[in-house]
Amino acid sequence: MPRIYTKTGDRGETGLIGGGRVPKDDLRVEAYGALDEACSSLGLLAVHLDAGLSAVIQGIQRTLFEMGSELATPDAGRVPGGGAGPALAPGAVLALEGLIDGWEAELPPQHAFILPGGSAPAAVCHLARTLVRRAERRAVTLARSAEINPEILRYLNRLSDCLFVLARLLNHRRGVPDLPWERQEEP
Repeated sequence: MPRIYTKTGDRGETGLIGGGRVPKDDLRVEAYGALDEACSSLGLLAVHLDAGLSAVIQGIQRTLFEMGSELATPDAGRVPGGGAGPALAPGAVLALEGLIDGWEAELPPQHAFILPGGSAPAAVCHLARTLVRRAERRAVTLARSAEINPEILRYLNRLSDCLFVLARLLNHRRGVPDLPWERQEEP
């Protein structure tokens, strides 16, 4: 295994898969960096969950990691063998929708906006949800100037919905009510 430090980024640039170097604040780097943040937050969430839910989250982490690799490869034709191809398996978005539908069936109806929080696992889940939304925004920005797999945008949009429902489920299973948002009265 090579050393973790290469010193090639000491001047504010990084290499892309398939060759080429870009500034570390390039839109492409911002997009896959935001995916990395979201993936890391899901790792924190997974340690708060039972084995079954943890396995679900780790599967999502693998998908995000593969999506990051896809975003870091602007020209798959320059990668020997043509690159790994699209990161999202057919049906990835449908799988998230299946999770959402199954979890929502266990929940009471939602009648108001809710504040992030409740139990510690739900709070971490809400944090992960917001980081997924940031990754989605960065991917949307990148998509304006570069061609990216449109399934990435669909997956990230659905994933944030999935994490919202999971946060509610985590509270529900612990007997912690959702905290509804209410407009504060003016003093």
